[in-house]
Amino acid sequence: MEGETIALVGESGCGKSVTSLSIMRLVAEPPGKIETGEVMFQGEDLLKMDGVELRNTRGKDIAMIFQEPMSSLNPVLTIEEQLSESVMWHQGLNRGEARMRAIELLEQVGISDPQRRLNQYPHEFSGGMRQRVMIAIAMSCGPKLIIADEATTALDVTIQAQILDLLKGLASEFGVTLILITHNLGVVARYADRINIMYAGDIFRNPRHPYTRGLLRSIPRVDQVRGELLETIEGRPPDLIDLPPGCPFVPRCDYAIDVCAGQFPDETAISDSHRAACWVATELGEVSAS
Repeated sequence: MEGETIALVGESGCGKSVTSLSIMRLVAEPPGKIETGEVMFQGEDLLKMDGVELRNTRGKDIAMIFQEPMSSLNPVLTIEEQLSESVMWHQGLNRGEARMRAIELLEQVGISDPQRRLNQYPHEFSGGMRQRVMIAIAMSCGPKLIIADEATTALDVTIQAQILDLLKGLASEFGVTLILITHNLGVVARYADRINIMYAGDIFRNPRHPYTRGLLRSIPRVDQVRGELLETIEGRPPDLIDLPPGCPFVPRCDYAIDVCAGQFPDETAISDSHRAACWVATELGEVSAS
């Protein structure tokens, strides 16, 4: 839905970033390859678009903000050149119009003295300011969807909150759907309208799923007794290259039954708004983080 924020949550290596790159058709081939499936956006399958259609969609309708802005911004081009490129390509603006649009964008993302900052290079900006520039680039052509892949991981906590508040505010103001990719449950609790939990490349979703239950129970509580140990999920995630035939969470699951090891579960409706890929999810009670 327009203006909605969807979180994709999971531990490192579970496939979050590969999912985002697959949506954008940015998976390097080789070594990677999208084998099957569909990526539906406004009634069209992005995987079936030709090069021209894809270039017209990326940046204009779908934008992405990456984890490390210093490696995403071109170090030898000014901020103006990098902001202007997209609007000149997608909106047909001339250089003067593109400069005015760039000034407007920097003001929107809270960068003071935008006329002077346009002439600077990425290394002259702090990490937080560089990420604001990345948000400005993402917003430059009025996209309908923005994917933010761990967009604040490299920043300190205070700057993280500022950037996420900015991103959420702009998305709500302009009706942009936002996909937040993160492993930070605090970020999810504060900003997400809906949550997808990923494990070993699959979406597990509902709090009744044993993996999601484990995540929620591992969150420190305000009323936790000093010295009380956090609950943990024992074991290690599976090798994504050699996944088992059944549920990949079986070796770490306290609720696994025989069918779990041999057959991957279908999604089960837990409620009108929640589903879970688990054979026993309907038998487990609700759990929440305090």
